[in-house]
Amino acid sequence: MSDLLLQSCWFIPIYGLIGSIFSLPWSLGIIRRTGPRPAAYINLLMTVVSLLHGLIAFNLIWQRQTQQMVFHWLTVADLDLFLSIELSPVSLGALSVVTGISLAAQVYALGYMEKDWSLARFYGLMGVFEAALGGIALSDSLLLSYGLLEILTLSTYLLVGFWYAQPLVVTAARDAFLTKRVGDIILLMGLVALSSYGAGLTFSQLESWAETFPLSPLTSALLGLSLIAGPTGKCAQFPLNLWLDEAMEGPNPAGIMRNSIVVSAGAYVLIKLQPVFTLSPVSSDALIILGTVTVIGASLMALAQIDIKRALSHSTSAYLGLVFIAVGLGHVDIAFLLLFSHGIAKALLFMSAGAIITTTSNQNITEMGGLWSKMPATTTAFVVGSAGLIALMPMGMFWTLYRWFNGSWAVGWWLLAILLFVNFFNALNLTRVFRLVFLGQPQSKTRRTPEVQWPMAVPMVSLTFVTLIIAVAPIQWPLWLSPTAPLLDNNSTVIQWAVPLLFASGFLGCLVGGTVELRRAWARPTQLSIRFLQDLLAYDFYLDKIYQVTVVWAVSSLSKLASWFDRYIIDGAVNLVSLATIFSGNALKYNVSGQSQFYILTIMFGVGFLMWFAFNGQWSIVTNYWSSLMNQ
Repeated sequence: MSDLLLQSCWFIPIYGLIGSIFSLPWSLGIIRRTGPRPAAYINLLMTVVSLLHGLIAFNLIWQRQTQQMVFHWLTVADLDLFLSIELSPVSLGALSVVTGISLAAQVYALGYMEKDWSLARFYGLMGVFEAALGGIALSDSLLLSYGLLEILTLSTYLLVGFWYAQPLVVTAARDAFLTKRVGDIILLMGLVALSSYGAGLTFSQLESWAETFPLSPLTSALLGLSLIAGPTGKCAQFPLNLWLDEAMEGPNPAGIMRNSIVVSAGAYVLIKLQPVFTLSPVSSDALIILGTVTVIGASLMALAQIDIKRALSHSTSAYLGLVFIAVGLGHVDIAFLLLFSHGIAKALLFMSAGAIITTTSNQNITEMGGLWSKMPATTTAFVVGSAGLIALMPMGMFWTLYRWFNGSWAVGWWLLAILLFVNFFNALNLTRVFRLVFLGQPQSKTRRTPEVQWPMAVPMVSLTFVTLIIAVAPIQWPLWLSPTAPLLDNNSTVIQWAVPLLFASGFLGCLVGGTVELRRAWARPTQLSIRFLQDLLAYDFYLDKIYQVTVVWAVSSLSKLASWFDRYIIDGAVNLVSLATIFSGNALKYNVSGQSQFYILTIMFGVGFLMWFAFNGQWSIVTNYWSSLMNQ
């Protein structure tokens, strides 16, 4: 029985798809009398089954060797396209995280979207969401992973645009879809190039291929950069980072998954592609540069946000920037641990934010205050989630960063400076949000704010306990993630000061966030420099404006030029030929007189014109030759 459950793990992602299909009668309005709740219960049942199946399989695979399952999809001549599934502690552990957070988000949605008229459609889309994420967790095939990433992009578009009657929601869904498509197209080019260079279409073969197959430096660099583009869009990294901020217009239960495990799916694929990035230092440096720029920019942008979901979403980009840096350095274990620690804590933070939005019907943190005594469970969830996100002992992120600087990895002062920066500013931002929302005097919109109902409270409290349990578990995690031994570091000075400085940066961020003056919505700074800085961070460094005058302008101008060329050059040439044909046809119709001598005259004129046209360049030669013959 155990072997059957393990060998049928490939079916776990399909559970969510089955629930989505069974939701169609309610989504399409075929069944109306029962209301949309049965569709939600069906999807919840399928998610519970997938979670139990995945946990049993994870327990079985823990003491076994990694297994591969290959499904041949298309075999024609020498072409063999197959889909590969990997059964390992990493893949099944990632699958368990996906199904666990999905179950919590779906139970949470019962309360958050209780009065939504399209609840069945939401749960159907969440089933597709879960199926794609579960497939990516198990996939060992580049081809299958790319297809699932495309499904994930479509699901993101549909869930962000769930409330499609609102113009801002439609714009956010469009921008999220198009931004991801830019990275997906370049990623597809890289996958095609990778397969043409002889690499197998599985992640497990990339390491041996990278060690044996020679590529020129230029080819290696271009190949690595193309493979980076897809995860850059999925993980909301610079310069494709603005879509995640706009995607907060969608329902919060989908935002729980989006900010915890959906963005992690792109990073998960990036980690599996890591052997390719070792072929060229350009690829590794690009990962480090992109991650560093995103870490710094997103941490600063979060400080000026007044929408509670946007204030939290920027830190998602920042921590995934750390994953990019870890992959660029080859620290695969740390990248996995960053994804896990961040995903659990960020899901809890968004559950707390959703509870606040439900109770206050408001997302502006400057209009809140005094909620700590009215919503104790929500307050506890926010505090635990915030502590789990920054390096405060003994929470999960602290142990992850401790492992990064325990002497097993090659690290330097620059990496420690980046971690101190992101830890300090995220602690400052979370403390700022906590003070504005939970402390102080109740505002007009927070005077009557009871705690949320049990469908929202149960998953939130449960995830609070999970986050606290993770605070103890990581210290005992073995280094079973990397296939090779970690590099030992000789910079003992960095190792010696890293952990105290990381703890001090988090504590200092909380201290500064607790003492700095906070301004409400009606208070704007009077100094021009401070106001400029505030607007610069609040409007995301005006990246959207920069895109408007650069990329959007270039594409628009090129489109207008192509339209003008097609309309006046291509169509003009075609129209000229058609007009010439019509004119010549109308002119020749007058030659039909019925008189043979007129036909002969027309033929002679035509033949003469053709001969003159054919021998025009050589007519002088013919004339001279004829004159010489006459003289003789």
